[in-house]
Amino acid sequence: MTGKVWLVGAGPGDVGLLTLRGREVLESADVVVYDALVGQGVLSLIPENAELIFAGKRAGNHYLRQEETNRVLLEEALKGKRVVRLKGGDPFLFGRGGEELELLCENGVPFEIVPGITSAIAVPAYNGIPVTHRDFCSSVHIITGHRRAEQGYDIDFEALVRTRGTLVFLMGIAALPDICRGLLAAGIEADMPAAVLEQGTTAGQGRILATVSTLESVCAQRTVRTPAIIVVGKVCALADEFAWYEKRPLAGVRVLLTRPKELASSMAAKLRQKGAEVIEIPAIRTELTKDTTALEAAEKHLAGGGYDWVVFTSPGGVRLFFEHLFRAGDIRAFSGVRVAAIGEGTRKALMNVGLRADFMPTVYDAETLGTELAAECGPGAKLLIPRAAMGNPLLIENLRRGGVTDIDEVPLYDTLYVSSPVHDTKALIESGGIDFAVFTSASTVKGFVGSAPGADFSGVRAVCIGRQTEAEAKKHGMKTWTAEKATLDSLCEKLEQAAAELRG
Repeated sequence: MTGKVWLVGAGPGDVGLLTLRGREVLESADVVVYDALVGQGVLSLIPENAELIFAGKRAGNHYLRQEETNRVLLEEALKGKRVVRLKGGDPFLFGRGGEELELLCENGVPFEIVPGITSAIAVPAYNGIPVTHRDFCSSVHIITGHRRAEQGYDIDFEALVRTRGTLVFLMGIAALPDICRGLLAAGIEADMPAAVLEQGTTAGQGRILATVSTLESVCAQRTVRTPAIIVVGKVCALADEFAWYEKRPLAGVRVLLTRPKELASSMAAKLRQKGAEVIEIPAIRTELTKDTTALEAAEKHLAGGGYDWVVFTSPGGVRLFFEHLFRAGDIRAFSGVRVAAIGEGTRKALMNVGLRADFMPTVYDAETLGTELAAECGPGAKLLIPRAAMGNPLLIENLRRGGVTDIDEVPLYDTLYVSSPVHDTKALIESGGIDFAVFTSASTVKGFVGSAPGADFSGVRAVCIGRQTEAEAKKHGMKTWTAEKATLDSLCEKLEQAAAELRG
């Protein structure tokens, strides 16, 4: 059986610029062949079970020659697989997408093209530069600045200058002197505004504004961070006036966010809205315990009115409990039963199954939940606590200390530590590739540490959701900031505070 190939444009870096169709195709892939310029956030969307093949090309260092990449796409499709060729930007704009299709066509392999947002448009936009503007120009021209070794440019600079439009050069930083000189020799005004835009749409975004006659010398005074593009035209003069990206509170901040693999991250969305570049890694995975004998007995006891309270200590626990309960029972099992939730996330998870939390502690941690719930329910109450097999012992200890002794603590799930198949966590730490790590539980700290054996964690700036999470981070030498409340909003506010302190 023949499979199929999708050429998917990943956009310029920001995961929010991946198209809906691109994400849909990526999440159903069996094999992903990806480039070096694909954004870290986009890579986080690759399915756990997909086979990964790196075909990165950067500065002449090719991991796979183009012919090898073409052959890989064909071979994997002929095995009957869904193959995604994930390319930075748009696959048909200097992405050699047409070359990759030729071999597929020759062999009758079906394919689809999923266009991507090109850096030629998006990166200027993220820098406040509209590539067209009625008061300045009526056309935009995209040119590759790349040339093959020992070959000159096949660029008609005079024709470009005559257009009087905006000129965008991709892959042209190494050729910046030749480009500027070529334009000047072709008669462009020496004071024509020009810009080099670095690492656009990412936390590393920066811009260098000058004129065509001064851009080379200005760039020579600093190290230009690639990937970068060159923009020439009167519209570059609007950059400072129209700048917006860097005005957001977390602009320029690269955050590593650990999360349970199976849970969508609303925290990532909150951070991205404030301007952060978020790299999500799956530090932990929760799985229903293999031996469900105790859980099934507790569910029967619950349906028979045997409990006064059911206590939930995590959103994942709520999800797994009700998935199991609904296989044989329904929500009527909770008739006459009061429900406690450790915090806002757990409360919201309960609302999703139609239950309102009757009790939440003033501080969202196991220690406070045990102390305050004991006072709320009284010593004669019968409690069911379905939670992680290795749950925090302070919950039970404080309940008993408060006089509650009739407790069924049922192992609901096991916490497994997993590593990202596409992110080298140790390299990110040691290269300074992240500004902050954000942890939503002590378990995610443990998973993060386990994913980078041998790493020095003393340079990690950890923003933690609560005291237990903070204690786990400090155990590994991390510098910590802890949210005032154990909520995602409070965690986000603490990250803003920490980022402001870092900027000075």
